[in-house]
Amino acid sequence: MSAPQSRAAKRAATAQRILDAARAEFGEHGLETSTIRRIAQRANVDPSLVMQHYGSKAALFAVAIQLEETGPGEIEAHLHDVLDVRLAELPPQTRALVRSMLTAPEAAASMSAFLNERVANLSHAMGGDDADLRAALIVSSILGLTIARHFLKLDAFVHASDAEIARVARPWVTTGVDPAAAPPATERSG
Repeated sequence: MSAPQSRAAKRAATAQRILDAARAEFGEHGLETSTIRRIAQRANVDPSLVMQHYGSKAALFAVAIQLEETGPGEIEAHLHDVLDVRLAELPPQTRALVRSMLTAPEAAASMSAFLNERVANLSHAMGGDDADLRAALIVSSILGLTIARHFLKLDAFVHASDAEIARVARPWVTTGVDPAAAPPATERSG
């Protein structure tokens, strides 16, 4: 017979179940099509508990996608997963946001906030010198690839499969994750 849990322990266990369910739901369906109701079903809780613990779907997503402090190999695996998602067909909501980000201030603000959050999260996980700059370059590279493949339809991307692009892009996108593994930068003389 197990000892009864304290109220705080039960609350923490419920919050963790919701977070685990959210990570699974967001991983399968993305932010746009995931719902609080489906997350609650996965966690076997009432949807109101999801809102009590996390406040909103956006707030839950922000917590769910946080990278723990981890080693370069795990960060690289995460970036490879992100790359795979961005190479596949984009959901309509993502297409609309990316298409509008340069012409609609609201879309630009949403995209900037999302990317700044991704940069901060990645930077924190990587640590080290220039982590913010390295993270911004990685996030920018993935955004550029997304635009070039899905919107500009560059010939090289049109004629290549997702797997071919991923094979070439993976080492390139993760170059800045572990600065100790990168060749030393050369200084330019002025």
